[in-house]
Amino acid sequence: QVQLVESGGGLVQAGGSLRLSCAASGSIFSITTMGWYRQAPRKQRELVAAITSGGSTNSTNYRDSVKGRFTISRDNAKNTVYLQMNSLKPEDTAVYYCNAKGTLGPVTNNYWGQGTQVTVSS
Repeated sequence: QVQLVESGGGLVQAGGSLRLSCAASGSIFSITTMGWYRQAPRKQRELVAAITSGGSTNSTNYRDSVKGRFTISRDNAKNTVYLQMNSLKPEDTAVYYCNAKGTLGPVTNNYWGQGTQVTVSS
């Protein structure tokens, strides 16, 4: 099992910045990919950014609407993933969820944080 605890959400004006953090504990050795998803009211949950560790390098991917504004990073020593969000827009308003994918043999499990609200005012 993996436990995820998020922090860093809040209210910010358009154009502002926020940094989300997600600390993982438990069976962290099994984690391959960590990422951030978001869900706005009456919309489906969507992937915002993900980071996969591969030896000494990390690979990242972003949804198109946040490219150039958001940066995902990972501190393996602290078992923490961050999402730096700059130039925030009202359409970024959503509950943001941390996700971790843990792989043990042929089985991959998805773990979720409790979510943190991000509200961007215009």
